[in-house]
Amino acid sequence: MSQQNTILKQIAQLPRLSFGELQERWRALFGSEPPAYNKAFLIKRLAHRIQELAYGGLSESAKARMQEIERESGNSELTAIDRPAPRKKGMPVIGTRLIREWNGGRYEVTVVRDGFEFQGKTYRSLTAITKVITGTHWNGPAFWGLRQEGNGKGSK
Repeated sequence: MSQQNTILKQIAQLPRLSFGELQERWRALFGSEPPAYNKAFLIKRLAHRIQELAYGGLSESAKARMQEIERESGNSELTAIDRPAPRKKGMPVIGTRLIREWNGGRYEVTVVRDGFEFQGKTYRSLTAITKVITGTHWNGPAFWGLRQEGNGKGSK
């Protein structure tokens, strides 16, 4: 039996293993405790590791090129920590302007990378901006018209 058949069999077997068995396999292949991710993640990462051990990982030139691209783009492992969370369902895309008239005033908010900009200041939530405007706690998405009133989502 060829090495490739053995590797393919090992990979094909992964989805049939229990979560505990996958964790044991992780310990054997990585020599460390497995992360607390779901079964699908462990299967994908273990399949990659099996192939990496059999065929070798990235070449040194490929690793160097990846580091060069990271430097040129301004991305790195450190900047990955600073990335904002993925956009929540129902929230507008970056650059969207939200306009609201309330108590005779006109208020404008712009969606930015790290939250929402209002009067030159960045806020992490629409609710925080709404509190500045109204002086009381309101559901921010409802106040700005991103949720229908009376839909059971806590709008006022």
